[in-house]
Amino acid sequence: MILAALLAGTSGKLYSQVSFGQPERINDKWQFSLGDMHDAADPGFNASRWRTVDLPHDWSVEGNLSPDQASCTGFLPGGIGWYRKIISIPEEKKGEKVYLYFEGVYNRSKVFLNGHLVGARPNGYISFALDVTPHVEFGKNNVIAVRVDHAQSADSRWYTGSGIYRDVWIVYATPTHITTHGIFAYPVNVSEKQATLYVQAEIENGTNNNALKITHELFSPEGKKVASATSNITARPGQNIVPVNLKVKAPLLWDTEHPHLYTLKTTVYQDGKVIDQSSTTTGFRRFTFDPDKGFALNGRWMKMKGVCIHHDAGVLGAAVPREVWKQRLQTLKEIGTNAIRTSHNPQAPVLYDLCDELGILVLDEAYDEWEFPKNKWIAGWNVGTPGHQGSFDIFKEWGEQDLADMVRRDRNHPSIFAWSIGNEVDYPNDPYSHPILDGNNSDFTQPMYGGYKKDAPDANRLGAIAKRLVAIVKWNDPSRPVTAGLAGVAMSNETEYPGALDITGYNYTESRYRSDHEKYPTRIIFGSETSNNLDAWKAVTANEHVFGQFVWTGIDYLGESGRWPSRGFYSGMLDFGGNIKPRGHFRRSLWVTEPVAYLGTYIASPRERSPSIDAWPSWNYRDGQNVRVVAYTNAAKARLLLNGQTVGETKPRDNNTGVISWDVPYRPGKLEVIGLDDSDREIVRHAIQSSGRPFALVATTDHTVINNKGIAIVTLQVVDEQGIPVFLADNEITCFIEGPARLLGLENSNNQDTSNQRDHSHRLYLGRLVAYVQATGEGKARLAFFSPWLQAAEITIDIHP
Repeated sequence: MILAALLAGTSGKLYSQVSFGQPERINDKWQFSLGDMHDAADPGFNASRWRTVDLPHDWSVEGNLSPDQASCTGFLPGGIGWYRKIISIPEEKKGEKVYLYFEGVYNRSKVFLNGHLVGARPNGYISFALDVTPHVEFGKNNVIAVRVDHAQSADSRWYTGSGIYRDVWIVYATPTHITTHGIFAYPVNVSEKQATLYVQAEIENGTNNNALKITHELFSPEGKKVASATSNITARPGQNIVPVNLKVKAPLLWDTEHPHLYTLKTTVYQDGKVIDQSSTTTGFRRFTFDPDKGFALNGRWMKMKGVCIHHDAGVLGAAVPREVWKQRLQTLKEIGTNAIRTSHNPQAPVLYDLCDELGILVLDEAYDEWEFPKNKWIAGWNVGTPGHQGSFDIFKEWGEQDLADMVRRDRNHPSIFAWSIGNEVDYPNDPYSHPILDGNNSDFTQPMYGGYKKDAPDANRLGAIAKRLVAIVKWNDPSRPVTAGLAGVAMSNETEYPGALDITGYNYTESRYRSDHEKYPTRIIFGSETSNNLDAWKAVTANEHVFGQFVWTGIDYLGESGRWPSRGFYSGMLDFGGNIKPRGHFRRSLWVTEPVAYLGTYIASPRERSPSIDAWPSWNYRDGQNVRVVAYTNAAKARLLLNGQTVGETKPRDNNTGVISWDVPYRPGKLEVIGLDDSDREIVRHAIQSSGRPFALVATTDHTVINNKGIAIVTLQVVDEQGIPVFLADNEITCFIEGPARLLGLENSNNQDTSNQRDHSHRLYLGRLVAYVQATGEGKARLAFFSPWLQAAEITIDIHP
């Protein structure tokens, strides 16, 4: 029997994710072997020579980048791997149900317990629970074995990772318990004066005792109980759904600036005893979508300033710790981001938790392909002949269940504003086709791979599939709209596909914002994927009915690589290490309201049509060399100083480019931009400085105190004798660690560096390097960084239990 005392002592985040029973994370000390073997599931199999790993684990990113691998998945390997873990299940648990819960296994996994196949899940992004009770040996050691089949290593257009790359749990529950993701809480009739939280509890009754009491208690962000309700039911065998309404006066509303979160505690009683308990994070907010006015949050009309993100973090691959995601999301907010799109798959639960906490809206996306494969580039993005591996072969059998499980898992997050059932599944001739492709090609903003192809899948199939998927979403969550990212809008407009959606995403199709608004006046339109240029943003601000954009991309990501050597796609506002790139500073000048300014420089090409948004903050050139200096600022105008003297006259911000630029003969010293308002008053400034030769390493971190298994993110910067960053430095750095910690990897954010980034030595890029260090125990860990001819840097990390 699960005691209330045990439940009360378990973290609410465990309940929020696993949602029932008594969950225990079982990430430590798994055994792993890369390669297939027919008897690895047998309990008596000898795995003593296998490698010991802690989860989450991504074996692909541990491999060597090679031009023999596919560019689509970052020139990194896939393969087949096995995991095993021996776990003791106490005798006193006999009579309870036992589940294994996997947050994500990429991909085509099969799970065994004591040699018995207990379940399989081909989709590598979906969280799933397996009832393993019939095969548990109580009071003995039990052997969990997981076969992961990523032999189709080029099965995605971007990097996926391989292995058990998210958390794993064992869950103990009484025979009668809350079902997996069985608590659904969403706000209705929300205002600043009052609101109602509709709560639906789904109970699995596995006994003959049918009398149950279910209580719900709602606690404010300060921990005060603000509402409660009790239901006494006679439960039938199997599933029971019990709804209640909780009314709250003067609720604190969740929004992007003040993300107030409430906690719902649900308790199930039988014969006066607690038999299950769950804690659910929730919040009160109101989403309004209007075909003419766009989007309002809690009655305030606003534009979504969104970015698309993939699920990797450079050298860490797909196994991304919470600390890394938190730093990246905070940095995206710093440049003005208020929304993300999970391109193009459900992501780790921790990402949604952080978006709830930080106040970031989320478009949660399920699929990149449905029933037919898309092109997967092998020799480089859009280079050569594509491959056609993928997940299309599991869509018919698993597509609806995968979508339902995604929605059920994520539906309590207040940050999620919509569900996306697909991305660019309507790409013209990749694979669907339609007679309109033989018409006016100017209607299409993406490559069409030729005209109408009669033998290709008929685009009219899209409408029926979309309707079916929308119905699945609505059954599991009637509170949010359903959308998709359309690539071939002109083609899809000839089908029932857009009409099946509540809100319609346009990928790189700003040219149709106005004309389609006139032609389809009830359609709600937004830029589900757009370029980073100013025109794409102006298309949003100039059209009231377009409620926002999602820029490709927020962060550089592995895969979808160009020709070798290339690790990934380099369009992000942040680099692989989570640092703001110049185009991130440019975006900041468009999106934030407080005064900002950034200086970048480069040697301009005679063919340049407009100033670059990718200018790095370097001021080291040859004396007298003519240098293009650009300022990314939201100030009305700006002037340029060199060593305190004006070298660039006051210029207004160019509304066509969003950039102020000057051409200046280089002289060493301090280059400074002064941002001015319309009255010529200074409101902001930014400076860069010529540096001398590399002299010393400087190590900084915000994580000087962490818990065991926690992550310290350490930034290494080379400086000269005056402490000025040396932007051009590319020294090789070696990391040494003393104490209870290990190095996860060194990330220099160089897209063309295909050397090993997981060993203890690596070159700087643009004078900088990020080290990821994980605690492996308690005490103090000393991190030392060395490079020949440079002063070393040290940091001490205090590690708590």
